[in-house]
Amino acid sequence: MPYLDNSLNTRFSLQFAPTSFSIRLGRREIFVCLDFRLRQYRVNPIIDCSTGVQAGHLEILLLRKWLVILSKARF
Repeated sequence: MPYLDNSLNTRFSLQFAPTSFSIRLGRREIFVCLDFRLRQYRVNPIIDCSTGVQAGHLEILLLRKWLVILSKARF
């Protein structure tokens, strides 16, 4: 059963994101929030993938608005 957490998560330095949530599926964690960072490169309008700020994280930017971070869950 997935674990849903509506609290703001400081681990990704996104504590100021107004709408965010985290879902834990087994040993993986999915963190979704609105993207507030200014990108210094041209972003693909539909989906853009890049490495995360921390090691082992994958950032997916959907529709230039939603940031999805995939990572390994910490217990």
